[in-house]
Amino acid sequence: MKYDKIDSKLFIKNRKNFAAKMKPKGIAFFNSNDIYPVGADSTMPFNQHRDIFYLSGVDQEESILVLFPDCPNPKNREVLFLKETNEHIAVWEGEKLTKEAAFETSGIKTVYWLKDLEKVLFEMMTQAETIYINTNEHYRANVETETREDRFTKWIKDKYPAHSVAKSNPILQRLRSVKDQIEIDLMQTACSITEKAFKRILKFTKPGVFEYNLEAEFMHEFLNNRSDGFAYTPIIASGNNANVLHYIENNQECKAGDLILIDAGATYSNYASDMTRTIPVSGRFNDRQKAVYNAVNRVKKDATKMLVPGTIWADYHVEVGKLMTSELLGLGLLDKADVQNENPDWPAYKKYFMHGTSHHIGLDTHDYGILTEPMQENNVFTVEPGIYIPDEGFGIRLEDDLVIQKTGEPFNLMRNIPIEIEEIEDIMNS
Repeated sequence: MKYDKIDSKLFIKNRKNFAAKMKPKGIAFFNSNDIYPVGADSTMPFNQHRDIFYLSGVDQEESILVLFPDCPNPKNREVLFLKETNEHIAVWEGEKLTKEAAFETSGIKTVYWLKDLEKVLFEMMTQAETIYINTNEHYRANVETETREDRFTKWIKDKYPAHSVAKSNPILQRLRSVKDQIEIDLMQTACSITEKAFKRILKFTKPGVFEYNLEAEFMHEFLNNRSDGFAYTPIIASGNNANVLHYIENNQECKAGDLILIDAGATYSNYASDMTRTIPVSGRFNDRQKAVYNAVNRVKKDATKMLVPGTIWADYHVEVGKLMTSELLGLGLLDKADVQNENPDWPAYKKYFMHGTSHHIGLDTHDYGILTEPMQENNVFTVEPGIYIPDEGFGIRLEDDLVIQKTGEPFNLMRNIPIEIEEIEDIMNS
């Protein structure tokens, strides 16, 4: 990991909040991710499971967190099981967490080596009644790979079949969606790194560069600022590529007169940023591009004002749809007949703006949060309207990350990233 050490009080608070929601005599387990193989002896870079990180700060493979608030032995109410480090591992892989370092990271005093799991767990399980398993129930989850968490769940349920079972996910969905100030500060760092990279891009872009050249410039700036890289696979979509919503090939030449839709954000300490900007390859927007760009920007600004406590996500999207419909009428992309005859299940504006406007962001780019419950203070949402016009060879999307405040408009973590046409053009031509 490249990031600075995080204050363990964040993880202590997170565990306390989770434990408060557990049933009496409940015991909860959280596993690290696997290191996934590529082929032969090659592996993908390790990326920690966000839940064990949220509750412990441990950013290491082969780790298990156990929470048992009602354990008769106070020593075992919070327990970490870690891969035992030794001189051989230190030479070949780098030293793993010692028990002392694990305490400094997490605030957890009781740390065992993983080899002692079954022996230690047996006594704890005789005192527990309900097992909390950690399933992935995110509304966008589509996982085919069996995870380390999945294998552990099978094992613990098979070994202790008389225990009742509960789910950790509903608790985590609510807790993780409301950010602590430490988390907001970490997300601000990720957004500030993204800002530096985007300003670098504005000065670098010109006709003849390739999309992958821009991707490389982003990565250069990210790594130079202690980011581990992109929070998600970046979209660098020039010309008509912008009309493919998840275009990730990033292999085409950026041509004079075209626009480039850039959807990229840095990750810092496992916290994501998610930015979208659309810029002109030649450094100037033409009149039509300006008209569409300003329409998207107006929708974004008005949608942002709706992110206040009490707003219902589904209702919010209906209102944003009305804003977009008005703009599309003004641009001549829709007429009154299109709106009057629209299918309520797929309104007319969806022809040009087919995705949602906002999603939770945090440890995951599409973070935890229950969308049927009202928005609340310290939720962090993206705002990302777009207009996509294949017949005209361009698409425009703009996106910022915003913290909902107790009163007033949300706080924009990307407030310093250029977005107005004049500012973008000025930097590109300076």
